[in-house]
Amino acid sequence: MKIDLHCHTYYSHDAVSSPEQIIRQALKKGLDGVAITDHETTAGWEEALNVGSELGIKIVLGEEIKTNKGDVLALFIKERIDGKNKDARWVINEIKKQGGIAIIPHPCHGTERFKDDLKKYLDIIDGIEVFNGRLPFSLPDKMALDFAKKNNLAMTAGSDAHYYRGVGKVYTECRVETLEEFKNALINKKSYPEGKKSSFAYLVFPTLKRIKLIKGKPTL
Repeated sequence: MKIDLHCHTYYSHDAVSSPEQIIRQALKKGLDGVAITDHETTAGWEEALNVGSELGIKIVLGEEIKTNKGDVLALFIKERIDGKNKDARWVINEIKKQGGIAIIPHPCHGTERFKDDLKKYLDIIDGIEVFNGRLPFSLPDKMALDFAKKNNLAMTAGSDAHYYRGVGKVYTECRVETLEEFKNALINKKSYPEGKKSSFAYLVFPTLKRIKLIKGKPTL
């Protein structure tokens, strides 16, 4: 089963695509599912679940939460966690209370890196994102991969798409058939990051669109 575990809809402040666009692109790329992980909101969940049910694709409910140490990716949660700028450990514990999985996204990528020693969190995180499709440099991904291997953490990959065309270029594969099995495979460190970096245009387009330097229907 192939799932892009890091996707943003226009319910995130810095993204521009609808849940339906995200999901249809995932299907086009041959994925079995996507995670809807908007910044500080779950507003896109209902639409995503409805579209996913209609089109026969699996939806992982998630949220990307900006803590006082950096972003934490909450997967398989049941309701929004109001954790912006709160203690990272508190946020991770809240994820666990909901039976969710806590992943540190882009842990080594420049200004978006996790701004604390990850070794302090080995007792409570499930894994780290070792391949981020949106951010352009590969060395930070390699650093994350090395850290995950050394510390026996689950390894995930996601497009971090803020524009639908980036969805599905990077994904996490688990050799299972159901979402529950996929979740358990992550917990048991049986996941495989796959894919390739997105075009640099997909990194800058959402920003330009948001500040209205690009108008009308995108042609990228």
